[in-house]
Amino acid sequence: MGSSLLLPLLCAGVVTVATLFLPSSFASEAYPSAYGSGSCNVELIPVKREVYADGRIFDITHPYTPNMPTFGTDEGIGEVIWLEKSMKNGSITNNSHMKMPTHTGTHVDSPGHVFDHYFDAGFDVETLDLEVLNGPALLVDAPRDKNITAEAMESLQIPKGVRRVLFRTLNTDRKLMFKKEFESDYAGFTEDGARWLVENTDIKLVGIDYVSVATYDHIVSAHLPFLEGREVILVESLKLDDVPAGMYNVHCLHLRLPGAEGAPIRCILIK
Repeated sequence: MGSSLLLPLLCAGVVTVATLFLPSSFASEAYPSAYGSGSCNVELIPVKREVYADGRIFDITHPYTPNMPTFGTDEGIGEVIWLEKSMKNGSITNNSHMKMPTHTGTHVDSPGHVFDHYFDAGFDVETLDLEVLNGPALLVDAPRDKNITAEAMESLQIPKGVRRVLFRTLNTDRKLMFKKEFESDYAGFTEDGARWLVENTDIKLVGIDYVSVATYDHIVSAHLPFLEGREVILVESLKLDDVPAGMYNVHCLHLRLPGAEGAPIRCILIK
């Protein structure tokens, strides 16, 4: 263990001399940023990143903050995390409490989201195929002057055989996910664009960069073609800024929430 990582733990009385015999790479590989060295008065400054492994791994999940936008309100999502038990107040550990809507932030939709008979039958997020959510994926830039219509989909000329596509739109350029207020003029799929994708491509994973894959005016009608056949999985509110377009391996894992038609999801891209 490097001295910059060991010192704060020694100062806090967390580690003992036995810890000194751990391999030197044990902590530095997981926490590469410097946590201070020298005296016990050093300030601890963790570094939070979105690009890892010398630019090979991109975190495309938005952090959950009180000002994150959510559908239909200008108030943001509000407090998601609060410290329910605090060591400063006498608890033996720090324990946080979490509460938020399932369709907030980077999240996944299941067929029960827009089909009540699927919801009743149990087609929740536990039924989603992890093989579809993980594998080779294409990040494309959608036309910036229109929504993703059938015409726009055809113009992208996505090759047959491509099963996972992440669509970067004007939403990313406008930084809509960084604004607390919900913007109803966001870019997304129209009904004909969704139907064209289902009928003319091999795409089974559709990702997009705002709170809904469907435009505001097609909020339900554009979801229906995607989810009706229970083969296409939708991932919404992806963080796609500063990621070059092209082929990657995508890895998306959502929370197992029995009975839920949506769930938060963590997604990364690997070159």
